[in-house]
Amino acid sequence: MIVKNNQLKQDILTALADKEMLKILDLSMYNSKSVNDIIRESDISYTTIYRKIKWLLDKELLVVDKINLSPEGKKYTTFRSVLKSIIIRYKKDEIIVEAEENVDLIGKMGGHFFSIPNTI
Repeated sequence: MIVKNNQLKQDILTALADKEMLKILDLSMYNSKSVNDIIRESDISYTTIYRKIKWLLDKELLVVDKINLSPEGKKYTTFRSVLKSIIIRYKKDEIIVEAEENVDLIGKMGGHFFSIPNTI
């Protein structure tokens, strides 16, 4: 799908330009990941992970996949990337962003993110 919403285009470009956000999106693309999973697999600091995840959630580029209960009885959240692939093209005075949604995730969410025509 071609992303037409300029704010969403800017958000995608911002996330791709940030190495920590890109790593979070990479790690959560095919499997749900908790904050602790992401910290272990990325060596990004705890505070940075929380700040970047919050930004990605606010921009709807990352979603809460599940809220789980650990064997110790503590709740923890797992996250998934909304997009599977992104193609960026630049022509004079125009940036074209083409995004492939994470199909596995859309089935779970009922297509909520991609069913809002005014945001894409």
